[in-house]
Amino acid sequence: MTLPDTPIRIAALVPMRHSSERVPNKNFREFAGKPLYQWIVSALIEAPSVSEVVIDTDSPTIREQAQSDFPTVRVLERPEHLRDGSIPMNTVLLNTVNQIDADYYLQTHSTNPLLRPETIQQAIQSFIESRNTHDSLFGVTRWQTRLYDHNGAPINHDPDVLLRTQDLPPVFEENSNIYLFGRQTLEERGNRIGHKPLLFEIDRLESLDIDDEEAFQLAEAVALAGLVSGETR
Repeated sequence: MTLPDTPIRIAALVPMRHSSERVPNKNFREFAGKPLYQWIVSALIEAPSVSEVVIDTDSPTIREQAQSDFPTVRVLERPEHLRDGSIPMNTVLLNTVNQIDADYYLQTHSTNPLLRPETIQQAIQSFIESRNTHDSLFGVTRWQTRLYDHNGAPINHDPDVLLRTQDLPPVFEENSNIYLFGRQTLEERGNRIGHKPLLFEIDRLESLDIDDEEAFQLAEAVALAGLVSGETR
């Protein structure tokens, strides 16, 4: 797939902390044969429309490995005041984009190891083609199942009308795999999601996000089985 002739500079941002609370050493723990973060970095490098890959980290382990294994990747050292796990990601991103010159920024996570270069490229293509009507893009997972809130009230269905799940109106989960935005959107909104975002669907297996030990084991099993791409990176 091709993008417009005018060069568009897209910087891919991968923020990573050294420590992690629920899965110790998660970001650089071995995952299907290599450190977890290297899966998404490799995918970003392979995506044709990504101009530059940038790692923002406070981890000496990641910094040393990345500088050795990915010489084309820029590694930024995260300032001390942004290293606490309670710091909002949008605040971290504001610090990063102020150091990186680009037309748009694509942000993803080391915890999305199954995201394919082809999907990244498709997301960029979709956003560029719709940027006159959308100011940002974020990845979503489609769900068509009967959902309830914490009080037991139905969210997306009428219990008195037993529709087949495939006939229910879909709801979409923000899956944290891909965000595309401009500097102005982030600065004005204080958020990587703008006023008119484009929802970009990603396959449920491919969009697996690792936030606990169970998810780590599930994603690794999917990677080892080659269930997402047919070829492991």
